[in-house]
This record gives sequence, structure tokens and C-alpha cells, in this order.
Amino acid sequence: MTSTDDETRGKPDAPATLVEIAEASRALGFEMCCTRATGRMLRALAASKPGGRLLELGTGTGAGTAWLLSGMTPDATLVSVDNDEQLVAVARRHHGHDPRVRFHVGDGGAFLTEQLEQTFDFIFADTWPGKFTHLDEALRLLKPGGLYVIDDLSPQPSWAPDHAPMVPKLKAALAARPDLWRWELAWDTGIVVAVKKP
Repeated sequence: MTSTDDETRGKPDAPATLVEIAEASRALGFEMCCTRATGRMLRALAASKPGGRLLELGTGTGAGTAWLLSGMTPDATLVSVDNDEQLVAVARRHHGHDPRVRFHVGDGGAFLTEQLEQTFDFIFADTWPGKFTHLDEALRLLKPGGLYVIDDLSPQPSWAPDHAPMVPKLKAALAARPDLWRWELAWDTGIVVAVKKP
């Protein structure tokens, strides 16, 4: 069943904030929002970590944030990081009232490097830091049994020219890690889900 089917049957399966987030994103010319298919996956995976500490790298305008929050339990927390204040302002407008989320504006690589003691149950890396750069720093923060999720690994029209060459390098780096169980999905925008081994 598609999301359109769900909505026409009176059972919307998406967070209500997505419509306004999409409008704000178009107004800003921002085309890198999380897809609904990936969003549903994020919601389900977030729900698998009750009371967990979640990290989103690449807030954007908050579409992925909406999906994560919709799956999180009331006692779970989310830190969302992005270096673009204008985009994060949209996310804050729609999610800032939720006490479970804290937004951090700044360089994602620096954020990861500075987290000396924090550990997370779930990391969604939807930007370069934590995925194409600072991979070791991100995975260092993942608890045993924690989930690491990345998307945008299949060719997309919105890719920058330097995106495509980075994908095989990233996949090879993940495959070489002995501390991860990895599942690659040729689905939606191209997904990898990995679990840090106990």
C-alpha cells in the first residue's frame, strides 16, 4: 500500500508536519529531504530503541527528524546536527517544542570529534560527516547493539559531482570493519543498515 492509499483511506501514515516542511523546503530550494519510504524505515528502527539515545547527522529542514520522533518512545532522546542555520530553523519551528530533541548547529565532523564520552543507540548519517568523512568517529560513538543507518547510496539527480566517487569507498570501508553486521539494500535511495557487534 502506498502512502497515498493510506491517506485516502483516512489513515495517514506520515507525521503531520511533513506537509509544511516540504513547502518550506521548496521555498528554500532544498531538495535533499528524507523520502517517505526511508522515513518509514527510520520510524520503525527508532521504535526498536525504547528509551534510546539517537543521533541524526544532517538535520536539513527536519523531515527525517519528524520520522524519527514519530517512532521514538517518550523517554528516548534525539540530537540532530547540521551546519546550515537557515535549514535548522525550519526544523526548530516544527519540532522545537518536543523536549526529546536537541538541535546543534555546527560542523558535523567537529561535533563527532568532540563527543568523547557520549554513546548512541542509533545513528542516522544523512550528510557527509559520519558517512563519507569522520566515519570512525561516528562508529566510535555507537553502542554495542546500536544501529548505524545511511542513505543516498544509489545515483540521484540531486547528487553533487563528488558524491558518486565516494560511495564505493564508503561501502568498502564498511565491509572491511570487523565490528559491524551490515545489510545493504538496493532500495529507495540506496540504504545500508549496520549493527555494532556486542
